[in-house]
Amino acid sequence: MIGKLVALFLGVSITVATTAATAQDTLSLTLFQADSLFLQHNLQALAGRFQIEAAQAQIVQAQLYENPIVSLEFNAFNPTLGQAFDVGSNGQKALAVQQTILLAGKRSKRVAVAAQQARLTELQFTDLLRILRFDVHSRFFSVFFTTNTLQVYAQRRVRLTETIAAFERQYAKTNVALKELVRLKALLLQLTNDQLELQNQLIDQQRDLRILLQTTQSIRPVLAVRDTARYNRPLPTLQNAVAMAYDNRPDLQASVVAIQQADANVNLQKALARPDLRIGALYDQNASYVTNYLGVTVGMDLPVFNRNQGNIRSAIAQGQFARLGQRTQQTIVENEVRASLEQIQQTNTAFQSIDPNFPAQFDELSQNVLRNFEKGNIALIEFVDLFETYLENVRQLNRLRADRITAYEQLTYVIGTDLFK
Repeated sequence: MIGKLVALFLGVSITVATTAATAQDTLSLTLFQADSLFLQHNLQALAGRFQIEAAQAQIVQAQLYENPIVSLEFNAFNPTLGQAFDVGSNGQKALAVQQTILLAGKRSKRVAVAAQQARLTELQFTDLLRILRFDVHSRFFSVFFTTNTLQVYAQRRVRLTETIAAFERQYAKTNVALKELVRLKALLLQLTNDQLELQNQLIDQQRDLRILLQTTQSIRPVLAVRDTARYNRPLPTLQNAVAMAYDNRPDLQASVVAIQQADANVNLQKALARPDLRIGALYDQNASYVTNYLGVTVGMDLPVFNRNQGNIRSAIAQGQFARLGQRTQQTIVENEVRASLEQIQQTNTAFQSIDPNFPAQFDELSQNVLRNFEKGNIALIEFVDLFETYLENVRQLNRLRADRITAYEQLTYVIGTDLFK
């Protein structure tokens, strides 16, 4: 899985469409383009690649053999001749070379621990991408639907402002009562406050999305038909969804690798309790029983006091901790999958209870009400009630649409693979 991600990371190429619909610094993106921009520019994702490289370098380091040790000895002062640094033919110098030979398979066990750590780092990087990708999608759809709501609010604000201006002219001619004009201005104030609240939400959503995509341009999400149609596909059963999560969740796979690494570390620590062999050669010019002495040295630590007992016990405890962590992670995954499926079912039930024709019908009704009110065919109270109801309906409907898509994205997140490609 990490190979596919790295390949996508390095090979993906996108053409980002920039438009000046609202401002020159607006960036128009489809969902696919947002994903690609994220993979190319998100600093957390880029930094994760270096962590993988660092972990893989540790495997190389673990494979290396111990360096030989060379020591030289020179005569500092010859008291017989009264000569300092007497290293000539009648002086003294010695040379020793020693090599440590690892026993009990320490080198291979050390490599095994490093390999498991590299695998764990890769899975942690994959999990980071999974989390960040979910954040990108959530922010993308939040910005899209909040922007849609604000557009409707802006349209209604223009019409309401025009209506108030017309009422002010009629009030100046004493054709309408002051209470009607004041009530319309109060309605405009309420609309302004609601609009400000949504604008502040959009600012926060834009900020988060720009940080994820590492851009300073405002994002204008472009939602293609296929981006929402893919969420109409059948859902997996709970059993199948849990099985897919077991196969694809990098954090769950990482909990398994953590156990394997802990077991490998136990084997390494037990091997480190076995002493290593040190062999070497020695040349001594004049300090031995014969001149130009050549000898062979063999050495080994005696495991009398330090048999690595503490590190072995620590490694065993870490293994037990990893096993409990893996069982906990399994429970978390199963419950997350169950909750995600239930959330989709609940959201779909609410969404499907809405007549598909209702938004268009209510929009048409709102337009008719506004025209009839301007003509004096509808009372102020009825107009205000329908106006407020319409705006709240637009807001709640867009929120429900966003919640429905987020629920499907949540399922993709908790399973670890995109079911709705």
